[in-house]
Amino acid sequence: MTSHPKRDSGVRPRRRFVARRKVCTFCVEKVTHIDYKDVGRLRRFMSDRSKIDPSRKSGTCALHQRALARAIKRARMIALLPFSPNHLGAN
Repeated sequence: MTSHPKRDSGVRPRRRFVARRKVCTFCVEKVTHIDYKDVGRLRRFMSDRSKIDPSRKSGTCALHQRALARAIKRARMIALLPFSPNHLGAN
């Protein structure tokens, strides 16, 4: 019995995972000002537990991450966004 030429040791070569660099959506769209009243856009950068997503997860650059956090905090202060997932004003 001869072994198969491609399967000498029976172990497959592993493919390496190459992570793609995330791009800042605000830089791509050339956004100069992140509006705190744009609740739909701000919710995309919040987790289901109403936390602000980190830039490593959302892909935003440092400049836009700071502006995004500021806008989310302003929207929370005037009750456009919830502070917590079970907040009474959340829909």
